[in-house]
Amino acid sequence: MSTPDPAPAHGAARDPDGGPAEVRWHRTDTEPVWRPGTTVRRPPRSERDIDEDLRGRLGLRRRGQRLDPATRLWGWLGPLAVTVLAAVMRLVNLNHPGRLIFDETYYVKQAFSLMTLGYEGDWPAEDDDEKDAINARFAAGDYSDLSTEADYVVHPQLGKWMIAVGLRLFGADNGAGWRFSAALVGALSVLILARIALRLFGSVALATTAGLLLAIDGIHLTISRTSLLDGFLAFWVLVSFWCLLRDRESTRAALARRATPLIAAEEARAFEAGRAPRSLATVPPVGIRWWLVAAGVALGMACGVKWSGIYAVAVFGVVAFAWELAARRTVGERRWLTGSVLRGGVPAFLALVPTAAVTYVLTWASWFANPDSYRRQWAADLPAAGESVPRGWLPDALNSWWEYHLVMWDFHNSLESEHTYAAHPATWLLQLRPTSFFWPADEEAPPPEACGADRCVEQITNLGNPLIWWLAAVALGVLLHAAIAGRDWRAWAILAGYGAMYVPWFAYAHRTIFTFYSVAFVPYVVLCLTFGLGWATGMLGPPGRRREGLLSAGEAARPTRAGWAILLTVTGLAVAAAVFWWPLWTGQPVSYDFWRGHMWLPSWI
Repeated sequence: MSTPDPAPAHGAARDPDGGPAEVRWHRTDTEPVWRPGTTVRRPPRSERDIDEDLRGRLGLRRRGQRLDPATRLWGWLGPLAVTVLAAVMRLVNLNHPGRLIFDETYYVKQAFSLMTLGYEGDWPAEDDDEKDAINARFAAGDYSDLSTEADYVVHPQLGKWMIAVGLRLFGADNGAGWRFSAALVGALSVLILARIALRLFGSVALATTAGLLLAIDGIHLTISRTSLLDGFLAFWVLVSFWCLLRDRESTRAALARRATPLIAAEEARAFEAGRAPRSLATVPPVGIRWWLVAAGVALGMACGVKWSGIYAVAVFGVVAFAWELAARRTVGERRWLTGSVLRGGVPAFLALVPTAAVTYVLTWASWFANPDSYRRQWAADLPAAGESVPRGWLPDALNSWWEYHLVMWDFHNSLESEHTYAAHPATWLLQLRPTSFFWPADEEAPPPEACGADRCVEQITNLGNPLIWWLAAVALGVLLHAAIAGRDWRAWAILAGYGAMYVPWFAYAHRTIFTFYSVAFVPYVVLCLTFGLGWATGMLGPPGRRREGLLSAGEAARPTRAGWAILLTVTGLAVAAAVFWWPLWTGQPVSYDFWRGHMWLPSWI
């Protein structure tokens, strides 16, 4: 592999006249013989030196290098501290409101039905008043309205099975049971995001900041305190993102291991022949990419909660391929494009996509196992009715399952009914139209003594922390510049989160969609803001060649006093905003004037 060497190794020097020189090495000599006018040729390096060079250019730590004890300690204590804070914020008074709110009316009862029947049974109601009566009886522990007739539902089952864990632990007659699973994965998401930020930015301060910002964001908090599916979707996609980062590191380390002896052998042959080393024609495959398999499992779980997880499968797959391509080019593979496709892209596809597909199918296990599930007998019943069976080459169970998916697909693409809180995705980044999860009727409003005013109200509004979202919108410009002009792979990784969980919604802007769907990409909004803070404070290390850095992503610089001031000011204001909106995120009784003072934009009402 031909490499310029401006400072020749092993004590070689340049021509005294300043021009390039060639060092001709003799096996028995210890001093070079100077031949002016040509480039430097160095002797073969040891495998250790080659390995160090490759790992440095691939952005990896030195082999055997570990974090210093203080960084290891605080790299866990900081994230764990903000995770505990997140858990308290999500679990305290979780039973309030003590009734099903918003779409809990669907998912909690479906989770109870799965736990009871093994499939989603129907809760028949003629109108909204009857639905409210069924919900009231359910909250009181009366489940007699559940029928054994299968209900037509439009989302897969995994998210509801996760809700059922809380029902099993704490009962189905209280809010703690309904919402425990959502609160648990919400708190765990904070820990995972903080550890992701540590891997990306190499700074304990930035990692802890990222975890804190997610802990105090209103979108994430209210979803974590409400039994909806979107929080589980966000969790599994975030797990897959973490696995993707781990795959990047492990794949590059494996490439360095496989390329090192090949480069050493070529340098030895070149030295014997008196010529410059040639670049490698190929670098062998890295073997089974277990972290990518793990990412596939997590993405299959995400799709098993909501179909929108499939966009993460596509985007993260492209990201894994792009990283493989860049790594093979970095190690000097001559046919890096072909190698990336055949020895990188194909194995990556096989590790990720089939794994996600198989995992997704397995999340439907209870549907396959219960003959009374919705449309479970569709294919088997058609011949008895004298009708032909489409796709008759498929087994009846798979054919019925496929037909069910076609029905769900039609529903999701044709949902255009008007809704008060529908919001175009273009408004999500600025939180222009939040979703109200809870607002009791006037006759159910808290009495005056509950808030010490003439009129008291309660609301749970799914509004993101304005300081976080508005500053992140500004930081998005920094992120784009770093990705495009600076070629910062970390910026591209964060943008992949936006591309997977936000951008696809523009294709569905014609149908009824809501701002609370943005919880799926809140982690990347937080990472974007953290990236911007790292850039503004000087704490964000470079993404490129690393030799002595602590982490594989980038070396964190020591913050200046001004940097600390910026970081503490922004996080302090974000915490103050969280305290300000806490009553409206958790449905506390407040005066009408207090509530009105929080409605900064007319579209928030």
